Amino acid sequence: MKVSLDIDSDYEETRVTIQCKEVDDSIKDILDFLKGREIEFIVGKNGEMQHILKPAVIHCFYASKDEVFAVTDDGEFKVREKLYELEQLLSPKQFVRLSKSVIANLHELSRFEASFNGTLCVHFKSGKKEYVTRHYVSSIKAALKINRRKSL
Repeated sequence: MKVSLDIDSDYEETRVTIQCKEVDDSIKDILDFLKGREIEFIVGKNGEMQHILKPAVIHCFYASKDEVFAVTDDGEFKVREKLYELEQLLSPKQFVRLSKSVIANLHELSRFEASFNGTLCVHFKSGKKEYVTRHYVSSIKAALKINRRKSL
């Protein structure tokens, strides 16, 4: 990969141009960085206390009755963001949507169980389990690169 930097006081704004044959993981990483996609922390409320949560310690986010919660080893914390906002803010390499109401941290998953109706049951390291709806099965497989071998 070649990198060029052109500094000139005549430029009024910063412009980034990426020229590539195809978009691969390294290009996606650059784009995520430029967009500021990864956030350093999320504020969660438990009772009257507000806690600073790092995304790496969050097992999953789930929506219930118009509220969104972050699940960690220390418990559940109500967050202000909606699931679709979290999905835009969090790294797609670390977090993946499981259903309309759940976003999971890929680093906190331990195993899967396939079911007959095309859904998956995801087991977290913490013992918690969630179901991946059919609509999201292909995206989680892509995130985990399960489909490496198409046939035997």
